[in-house]
Amino acid sequence: MSIVNPEIDKLLDKVDSKFTLCTLAAKRACQINDMVHGVREQALSAMATSEISKLTSAKPLALAMDEIARGDVSPEAPLSAAAEDESDNPDELLG
Repeated sequence: MSIVNPEIDKLLDKVDSKFTLCTLAAKRACQINDMVHGVREQALSAMATSEISKLTSAKPLALAMDEIARGDVSPEAPLSAAAEDESDNPDELLG
């Protein structure tokens, strides 16, 4: 049984080393965290509390790992492009 979901072997197939995986995941998680907090602050005036809690319940690092496993984020692809795609619809990010 693996602690990481997706499994580490699948993630390592997408990058050249554990260091690259760690760095890429950390940078993307920071971007996701910044985006979620920005959306949360805007949502406080427009959304119900239950909707806000659903939006912020996912862990940024888990989301980053899922994106890496799917191939949405890679060392070759600039992180800023992936962040711009996700910022259009934050519900897709957490869905």
